[in-house]
Amino acid sequence: MKFVSFETATEWCSVALWLDGEIVGLEERAGHGHSEKLLPMLDRLAAGAGIALGALDAVAFGAGPGAFTGLRIACGAAQGVALARGIPVIGISTLEAMAEESGAARVIACLDARMREVYYAAHERIDGGRWREVIAAQCVAPAAVVVPPGDGWIGCGNGFAAYGSMGLAKVIPELHPSALAVARLAAPRLAAGEGVDAALAAPAYVRDKVAFTSAERAAR
Repeated sequence: MKFVSFETATEWCSVALWLDGEIVGLEERAGHGHSEKLLPMLDRLAAGAGIALGALDAVAFGAGPGAFTGLRIACGAAQGVALARGIPVIGISTLEAMAEESGAARVIACLDARMREVYYAAHERIDGGRWREVIAAQCVAPAAVVVPPGDGWIGCGNGFAAYGSMGLAKVIPELHPSALAVARLAAPRLAAGEGVDAALAAPAYVRDKVAFTSAERAAR
């Protein structure tokens, strides 16, 4: 199986290629330039790997939560690549990808959602390397983040850079989701036939509200 994965939920822009179990990737800090960087990065990666995009069997993308514009860019790129080739698409949780990226067994992934809120979820690695969702992805005030029972929970993501450790003994605030992690999570799911038609792919925003109103900003 050969597929590409995109991840643009944060300021980082990354692309990975899964080639029959081998994986290669590129990553750049993009700021607000994801749309200009993403597809040229794919072209460079494919050229370096010596694979034609027509040989792809599927596309994966970081579905969110995360920056609204970034999520739309990754989803749109996945749909564009897939529609042109008639191949399936699968969206992967950004927060689960962060857990996968961490290398830890119990992870609270937390991204700064702005507006004095965070996106967070708790995942625990179980048999076979799969992840069990202990706390589902949600958008809350930092004070409402809950550490599940048990030892060994670590925090990952820029939510901890913005709001502190939130009661955890160990945090890795610089960790971010990557296309490599998205690809590792997507591979067994695509092999099991979990991909969908490109037209059905959609971001998982978790929160619908984009910004405070003028009145809300004045009140704060």
